[in-house]
Amino acid sequence: MNKNLRSHPMKNPIILALDVDTRDQTLKIADDLSEVVGGFKLGPRLCLRYGMDFVKEVAQRGPIFLDNKHFDIPSTMEAAVRASFDAGASLVTVHALSGAEALKKMAEVERELNQIRPFKILAVTILTSWDQNSLPVNMKEQPIAQHVIDLADLVKTSGLSSVVCSPHELDLLQNRDLYLVTPGIRFSMQDSGDQKRIMGPKEALRKGASALVVGRPILEAKDIKETATDFVMAVYEEK
Repeated sequence: MNKNLRSHPMKNPIILALDVDTRDQTLKIADDLSEVVGGFKLGPRLCLRYGMDFVKEVAQRGPIFLDNKHFDIPSTMEAAVRASFDAGASLVTVHALSGAEALKKMAEVERELNQIRPFKILAVTILTSWDQNSLPVNMKEQPIAQHVIDLADLVKTSGLSSVVCSPHELDLLQNRDLYLVTPGIRFSMQDSGDQKRIMGPKEALRKGASALVVGRPILEAKDIKETATDFVMAVYEEK
């Protein structure tokens, strides 16, 4: 099988969101799926409970996408990103809404850390749990699609090249040479949870996604290894 090289630094384009609560459960899943998925996403749910040493422990099982979505003054964001890198993260998220000054600083940090090992700072555009009716009051003057385009363009001009967006905005961001990480991936559109803007894996790849984040559809499956393999095979069937 030909690997999707754009998924780098993940092993393949399927990133498993480890949205569970205990250390033992997390490590068991990571051990079971380390040879299947491209990497693991960790966020505040586990980081705040177990700390950065736990991130290092999971990173021994596979590449880590550390999704704490930093949104602060540039110096604080820089310190958080450096700490994430030191813990073993290969991907880290910040909010594009943090503005040009912060994003330019992030681009400098990314260039520096990439001299050590492959590392990407992803800028989050609009959360997939938002739709047009649930946007914050100060963001409702234009459609979500336009917000995403404007933020992606800001990310690009600031010197970063990686964006998190919903699959519904993938068409809008083609031909910008961006690494596009897409949550809200489901085989069944009925299983949306709190995600508002979702899509199947094959369609998301056709629309230009570089990597796909999948959580509950795998974690809540009767056989998580078989289901994770199905998602990975869908990626390779599409290539």
